[in-house]
Amino acid sequence: MEESLHDEVAAAAARLIVEEGLDYGAAKRRAARDLGLSGRRAMLPDNLEVETAVREHLALFHADTQPGELAELRRIALAWMERLEAFRPLVCGAVWRGTATRLSPIHLELYCDDPKAAELLLLDRGIDFQVGSVPGPRGGRVDVLSLAEHSPALGEWITLHLSVLDLDDLRGALRSESGGQPWRGSRVALARQVEEAARAGAPACSPEDAP
Repeated sequence: MEESLHDEVAAAAARLIVEEGLDYGAAKRRAARDLGLSGRRAMLPDNLEVETAVREHLALFHADTQPGELAELRRIALAWMERLEAFRPLVCGAVWRGTATRLSPIHLELYCDDPKAAELLLLDRGIDFQVGSVPGPRGGRVDVLSLAEHSPALGEWITLHLSVLDLDDLRGALRSESGGQPWRGSRVALARQVEEAARAGAPACSPEDAP
C-alpha cells in the first residue's frame, strides 16, 4: 500500500511537471495534496523517482513532440552559455537531463569571482532581467537572474534562470551521481548531446509545431 501511494504521487507529480510546468518540489506537494496525503512527507518520492515518472509520461504522451522541443531549448541554452562563457556556465535541470518540454525553464549556473559581474554584463547589453534568490550550496542564498527569450520555433517565451555562484563552488560541480548522469554539464557536453540526438534523427521543432 505504501509503495503504491508512493508511485501514485510520483506519477501525479510527473503529469503536473510536464503538463503545467511546475517545478519538482511544487509538483510533489500538490500531487500529495490532490491524493489526500497532505503532511505525510514519507509519501513524497525523491527527485530521481519523479524524474523516472516524467520520462515515462513523456514516452507515453509526448514522444512525437518532446524531442524537438528539447532540441530547441538546448539550442537556446548553448547560445546563452556561449554569451556567458566568461562565467564558466554549466547547464542543469530538465534541459540538461533531457526531460524538458516547451514549458520548462532553462537553468544555468554561473561561477564568478565578482558576484555582480553577470548583472553588469546583462545591463551593458541592455537585457532586461529580474533578481531573485535561492538556497545556495553553502547554506546561504545565491542570486538568480531571470530573463526571457522568445523562441519562434516553439511560439513561446522561454524563461532562463541564471544562478550566480562563487568560483570556489565550481570544484566538484561536475561530479556524477552514483552510476548515472551528472547533475550539470558544460557547454561542450551539452553540444555533444545535441549532436548525438541529431545523428539519431531527433525531429527539429518548427513554427508549425507551435500551438
